Amino acid sequence: MKLILIRHGKTEANEKHLYCGSTDLPLSPKGRAELEERRKEGGLPDIRSMRILTSGMKRCGETLSLLFGDLPCEADPAFREMDFGVFEMRSYEEMKEDPAYLAWITGDNEANVAPGGESGNLMTARVLDGLRRLEAEGRDTLLVTHGGVIAAVMAHLFPEEGKNRYEWQPSPGGGYEIDLGTGSWRSV
Repeated sequence: MKLILIRHGKTEANEKHLYCGSTDLPLSPKGRAELEERRKEGGLPDIRSMRILTSGMKRCGETLSLLFGDLPCEADPAFREMDFGVFEMRSYEEMKEDPAYLAWITGDNEANVAPGGESGNLMTARVLDGLRRLEAEGRDTLLVTHGGVIAAVMAHLFPEEGKNRYEWQPSPGGGYEIDLGTGSWRSV
């Protein structure tokens, strides 16, 4: 089974360095332009005969359309980004003296739950449940999703790489092609 993971293009939240997980933002004009350029350059993976999934968020559907055209797809909320709760759509600069924010980013920030949101561990568990379903179905799949989701999948599948969540996050519009049969991957 092949699994292609593509991160959505840039949004206004990416450009302003805001925490954005559950907010359903569209791509920014810059994000759209970058994806259009990527499509013109070519070299995108061959997705013919693949099942096509997104997280169901606008930015992922728009990324799919800009890179691969208007294709029928399914949405699976298991592959949504982490919900940052009360920190959603806010920046570090805005919150750097907020005691609740400081408590959240201090210590084990994979286990710490964002007030009104979820932890990295909870998001990872949700994503890996979705991954197990995909593996059980055994269909080659393109998944247009989010940086944190991709990082969780890659860290789980390739622990021997020793990379953390941030090292696995591809640039917007980038991602990985994984051959689950051979246990190999390449950047796309």
